[in-house]
Amino acid sequence: MTAGTAQPKVMGILNITPDSFSDGGRYDGLDRALRQAQQMVADGAEYLDVGGESTRPGAEAVGIQEELDRVMPVLNRLRAEFDVALSIDTCKTAVMAEALGQGVDLVNDIRALQDDGALALLAQHDADVCLMHMQGEPRTMQHEPRYDDVVIEVKSFLQERLRACEQAGIALERIYLDPGFGFGKSVRHNYQLLQRMQAFHELQQPLLIGLSRKSMLGHVTGREVPERLPASIAAATIAAMKGARIIRVHDVRETVDAMKVVAATLAGDFS
Repeated sequence: MTAGTAQPKVMGILNITPDSFSDGGRYDGLDRALRQAQQMVADGAEYLDVGGESTRPGAEAVGIQEELDRVMPVLNRLRAEFDVALSIDTCKTAVMAEALGQGVDLVNDIRALQDDGALALLAQHDADVCLMHMQGEPRTMQHEPRYDDVVIEVKSFLQERLRACEQAGIALERIYLDPGFGFGKSVRHNYQLLQRMQAFHELQQPLLIGLSRKSMLGHVTGREVPERLPASIAAATIAAMKGARIIRVHDVRETVDAMKVVAATLAGDFS
């Protein structure tokens, strides 16, 4: 983002799971999920990111039907009741297909459309997509991740996935990139990515960044997950100042306020 550009958008996280690292089990019933969605929209979320499979370190895989059973009733009600952009957080082509059939606006994929048929599916739809980098898989990704240069290697992977998307017929203007903080990275790797985040602008795609409540913040502050709001706001602000266009968070109201300050600062004005 440069001075004078629009305020970064805030994406609210809505995990329909029993075991996500921060809010697992809190919103895995339809009524509870809808109440949380309503609150996040009221607090200023411009996107709701609905996920039915935990991707925390060590998480077990979830079958296609179980994931569909978790997310589809929620997506259907959200589409009917709220005027907000909807994102599906999945790496499974079959789940993407069902969600796209309900008109989701964005597919947020931790595996960057590497599942069989994912590229061809997205080429047939108009929804945006976020390509994320992950070393390994959730069950094993934090077992001694290694890079010679984490920024160069993550950037190279995302560049390759951009080429794959373009070759499949997915327009580049539909694509966001996410370096994947906490997904197969050590604490040092994560802070190197954040420090050098501007390097990803060389790929000329908007960035979607998720740092909310992550362990990299706990390592620095010594705080447990429920106490990481100040650190999450600091990280979101840094990411926004370095050009992130969408910030994915648990704490919508507080992050929206922070993004207003970021926008006013970059514009050098408030009106």
